[in-house]
Amino acid sequence: MFANKIILENAFAFEAGGSCTGMQIVYHTSMREYDGKTKVVWICHALTADSNVPNWWPQLVGPGKLFDTERYFVVCVNMLGSPYGTTGPSSINPATGRPFFFDFPAVTIRDIVRTFIEVRKHLGIESVDLMIGSSIGGFTAVEWAVTEPAVFKHVVLIATDVRVSPWLTAGMEAQRMALEADCSFRKAENLDGGKNGLKCARAQALISYRSYEGYCLTQFETDPDTLFAGRAASYERYQGEKLARRFDAYSYWYLCNAMDSHNLGRNRGGVDAALSTIQARTTVISIASDCLFPTREIARWAPKIPGSRFLTITSDFGHDGFLLESEQLIRIVGPLLD
Repeated sequence: MFANKIILENAFAFEAGGSCTGMQIVYHTSMREYDGKTKVVWICHALTADSNVPNWWPQLVGPGKLFDTERYFVVCVNMLGSPYGTTGPSSINPATGRPFFFDFPAVTIRDIVRTFIEVRKHLGIESVDLMIGSSIGGFTAVEWAVTEPAVFKHVVLIATDVRVSPWLTAGMEAQRMALEADCSFRKAENLDGGKNGLKCARAQALISYRSYEGYCLTQFETDPDTLFAGRAASYERYQGEKLARRFDAYSYWYLCNAMDSHNLGRNRGGVDAALSTIQARTTVISIASDCLFPTREIARWAPKIPGSRFLTITSDFGHDGFLLESEQLIRIVGPLLD
């Protein structure tokens, strides 16, 4: 995938207030330029992923794979607020020469989608053959399908929702509390601030990303005479350390807040009215073991999209099944590309 960026010449006004001038948006494409003929696949990444999709979805994206980077013009934009190049709280504020930290405006899902639209226009793409998004990537995908309904032919929404649930907001707040409990977070002296809080927040998040069965399959104690169980504890600490090496607490805090802004029906007459405007052929996929976005909830709103189809895949790994159950996703999504 080729890394690219655009600089917005005009001030970008945020939905919740505030603006940013000269904002940079980073994105990746499978080919250097769009020729106007190649089928376009647009991938919306999840919370701590980046726009270089083969990094985190290697089973599905690459030469000869489902999203064949030699056959399709694959696009992914780094989310606003994420630390992988697009302007956000960890970017340098030209007015101070220091990171923005909490001076950066609050980010909403609709703000993120507006940056996607800026990239789409910059690339000269008028029609997207297939857009796919999971988790917060699904938030942005369904929001965009409503914002520009005529642009998309097919939309695939995986393990996501049309409005943030109280359950998800509670999880986001618990993770923000973990960041706040680290006394270095609010001091905002450098981008290492809140690092220990970030490790704790990641450990909390993983419990909701996986499932009872998933942990029992991969983190069980192999010694029948173990005095204190430690494998799952070690795994939690390892994953916290791993994220803290590549992410910062300020970007994480902003993205958690952005998730709480998700409400497809805001100023549109409600969620059902918004869903009814989607024109793309839409496939909605739940994961049977997902506790973040339960199948019963997705099954409630999916039929409100005209002509949509709703499917459930099985996994022992809960919400993270969208990253792991490649064969099931290939069987569902492959025919859409043909």
